[in-house]
Amino acid sequence: MRKLGLIAGAGGLPIRIASHCEQMGRPYFVLRLKGFAGQELAAFPGVEVGLAEIGKCLKALHRSGCEAVCLAGAVTRPDFAQLKPDFRGLTALPGAIAAARRGDDALLRYLVGLFEAEGFQVEGAHEVVTDLSLPKGLLGRHAPASSHSSDVERALIVARAIGELDIGQGAVVCDGLVLAVEAQEGTDAMLERVALLPAALRGVPGQPRGVLAKASKPIQDQRVDLPTIGVGTVRAAAQAGLAGIVGEAGRVLVLDREALISLADDLGIFVLGAP
Repeated sequence: MRKLGLIAGAGGLPIRIASHCEQMGRPYFVLRLKGFAGQELAAFPGVEVGLAEIGKCLKALHRSGCEAVCLAGAVTRPDFAQLKPDFRGLTALPGAIAAARRGDDALLRYLVGLFEAEGFQVEGAHEVVTDLSLPKGLLGRHAPASSHSSDVERALIVARAIGELDIGQGAVVCDGLVLAVEAQEGTDAMLERVALLPAALRGVPGQPRGVLAKASKPIQDQRVDLPTIGVGTVRAAAQAGLAGIVGEAGRVLVLDREALISLADDLGIFVLGAP
């Protein structure tokens, strides 16, 4: 079993992966990205590294005997002028900046290439923890009504379209009207914007309308940056008056699955994995 180097950003996904490795007896080592990784990750074996400390990161991976790496957790685009790279980071920075000008996906592909060039196998979070992916069909007891079907379809079309342009991974549609698309702010902030729209454009408590769709970018490497939904997504969707959430089955990650299903059931939200 290959020892895994977990490059950890913010959110619950890195904690889920580290905990899974611990439970399954898979050897692992966590590289906590400074300013992003949560304090909870300090309980796992590893080291803290700066975002541009590429040399320190690679040395730590090699010294700890890692053969594979997994990039997991949220990392916002940095101000490259404020980074403090080590020597290896200095050599990698021009390529990273050039890639970033082509979009987030190009930047991620560049970073994946750095690790592969060092001989590491890159594994997706859903490959490490095989039950993370959104399955086809319903999660929970609520199903979309026939009146929601056109919003489900259109929201997925819009989410895929903005993904093709490397803009984001989510969109909200209500009664055929696109209420919001996700960009750099992330899904939760997008849903907060929807909640501030006039009630005539969206659902309200007791009369939910509209759908959030999450879709991976058609151009992206499926091993990194797959869209994620969790308990917070369900809560924010309900607060925005939405009737449900739809994602691409097998291409969206689900965090805290049981808690998510329980909350969706309580709030009357449907969660659907689309083919």
